[in-house]
Order: sequence, then structure tokens, then C-alpha cells
Amino acid sequence: MKTRSFSLVDRIIGEIDKSIKVLAAPAHAARAFPSSAHGELVLESTEQRESIRLMRVNHAGEVAAQGLYQGQALTARDTRVSDAMRQSATEETDHLAWCEQRLTELGGGTSLLNPLWYAGSFAIGALAGAFGDRASLGFISETERQVESHLSDHLQRLPVADLRSRAVLEQMQVDEQAHGEKAAALGGTALPAPLRWAMGLSSRLMTGSSYWV
Repeated sequence: MKTRSFSLVDRIIGEIDKSIKVLAAPAHAARAFPSSAHGELVLESTEQRESIRLMRVNHAGEVAAQGLYQGQALTARDTRVSDAMRQSATEETDHLAWCEQRLTELGGGTSLLNPLWYAGSFAIGALAGAFGDRASLGFISETERQVESHLSDHLQRLPVADLRSRAVLEQMQVDEQAHGEKAAALGGTALPAPLRWAMGLSSRLMTGSSYWV
């Protein structure tokens, strides 16, 4: 059977469709919502507000991850790399759905800045991919390392009683570590220190903004 070859216009239309689904349609997880062995506890109003803000940040991060992986898959040269990127994006959809569900349970909403995070991350991902697969994979590996650190911080800041959000973040942390290891195993190269610093700065800008908006 002959494999269909997609033109650049076809691929761009496909990416626009994906972006609309990420930003405007409810996410659907392939895996069940992570559960806590201790059930659910009642949150005080101040705890609930803090949980909403933290989970909004994490949801925004997953929107950005979708853009990043899709952008890198679009410009990847090796089909193994593009397939790995798309598989990671699929797994990140679980995170997106879980964060969205938890925000709904808490009575909160997603960040109004999500379209900006998706578009910016898609552009960065496509640019990283244009520099070659090894650089692109190194970018993913470093991104996931920083996300792991960010999740550790949120697990410390999350209200003790919010066991459902904690279960989500713990599973996300496991998955992000696996994504980073996969990127390194496929040949990702270490990024120069100035680029790592710039990535950290942009991450802090996103998390700081999404915490409030």
C-alpha cells in the first residue's frame, strides 16, 4: 500500500487543527485519573485558592508542552525522532486532561494566556527542530529536567490536604522524567549554559503569569 505524502500546506492545516483542539476542546486522557490512597480531604478556602493557582500553572505548562512537541515533530528529520515526539505529546495529553479535570473540581479556570504559551512553544519547538534532531532532543531533555524541578517545587507548596492534586503532580513527575530519559537515549546533546539559563527565565515568566491570570 502506498503511503500518502502530505504537502507543507496539509501539514500546516493539520497543526492548526491540533492547536484548536488543545486550546478550545476538552482534553481526554487515555489513562485513568491518578488516585490517592488516602481519599479526598476537604480544603479550606485559602487552600482551595492556592491549589487552583498551582494547577492552573501546571495546566498552562502542559499546553506549552503540546506546542513544543508538535513544533519539534514538524521539523524533525528522523522519523524515529518525530514518532517519539508525537508519542510524548500524546502522553502529555493525559497531564493536560488531569489538570483540567482537577481545576474543574476545584472551581477554577485555565489561564487566559494559554494561546500565547502554545504559539510561543510551537515556534520554539519548530526552531529547535530546524537545528537538527540531536539539538532538538537535547532541548527536550533540558526542558523535562526543568519541569521536574518545577513539579518538585509545586509538591512542596501544594496544600497538604489536597491529595488529588498531589497524586496528579506525582504521576506527571514520573512521566516527565521518562520523557527526558527517552530524549537523551535517542541522542540528545547537552545545551550550552546560556541557553539553559534563557529557558529557565522564560519558564519563570510563564509560571509567574499563569499563577495569577
